[in-house]
Amino acid sequence: MKKLKLDELNRASVAEFKAMEKFPVAVVLDNVRSMHNIGCGITACPPHREIEKTALGATQSINWKYFETPLQAIEQLRKEGYAIIAVEQAQNSIMLNEFLPAEGVKYALVFGNEVNGVSEEVMANIDACIEIPQFGTKHSFNIVVSAGIVLWDFFSKMAAGSWQ
Repeated sequence: MKKLKLDELNRASVAEFKAMEKFPVAVVLDNVRSMHNIGCGITACPPHREIEKTALGATQSINWKYFETPLQAIEQLRKEGYAIIAVEQAQNSIMLNEFLPAEGVKYALVFGNEVNGVSEEVMANIDACIEIPQFGTKHSFNIVVSAGIVLWDFFSKMAAGSWQ
């Protein structure tokens, strides 16, 4: 088996990517503190040297917007027709493996602060909550790991047409 080189990956250019139809999922970061996790909320926002170092140019191709508060972000997304879904361990949360995205629905996934999770203020304004099943004693993932798990799960279910 031969490992592919960068020029063999057939990646779209930034301009081509911006013109493509997008996956109907937005991400809201509720006061994420580490700029190495992204750069929103109580930390720096792009353009910033340390964020660019971690993002490797993704801030140039991904549409992003800074809001003073996470509530402002979810209010805007709700106006744009998004269902607001927190990713949190909460009463009545739906386990990720049991959640099926509905066809034609756009989702805004809210990921919380590395220590405190999604704020109570945001939790009072969501449509639903999903939780990543976990085992053992820690019951916590790094936000980047959580985002990767949830986004891949959404993508795989939506791409396969696993609608409710």
